Amino acid sequence: MRTLFAVVRTKGDAWDATKPMRSQEQWSEHAVFMDRLAAQGFIVLGGPLGETGDFLLAVRAADENEIRATLQQDPWSQSGVLAIKSIQPWTILLESPER
Repeated sequence: MRTLFAVVRTKGDAWDATKPMRSQEQWSEHAVFMDRLAAQGFIVLGGPLGETGDFLLAVRAADENEIRATLQQDPWSQSGVLAIKSIQPWTILLESPER
């Protein structure tokens, strides 16, 4: 059994509703930042939640403060394209051996 965090981020005030995700301002910088967090193991899984405007991240971190401090460095956090909607501890009880 292990514990991760379920982090939901949502479109912020700077999100341009006329553009798809990959056409938002600073997409390349955001993508590089997020890819680096995944490579480091901070982000385990992540992506958009259907058409809700929200994005779910499974995060490996010590606590909520570490998550907030890390995600604040994201160019999309700094410019207001994305905002944190919620952070919840997530106890993993079921896990496929095919990760």
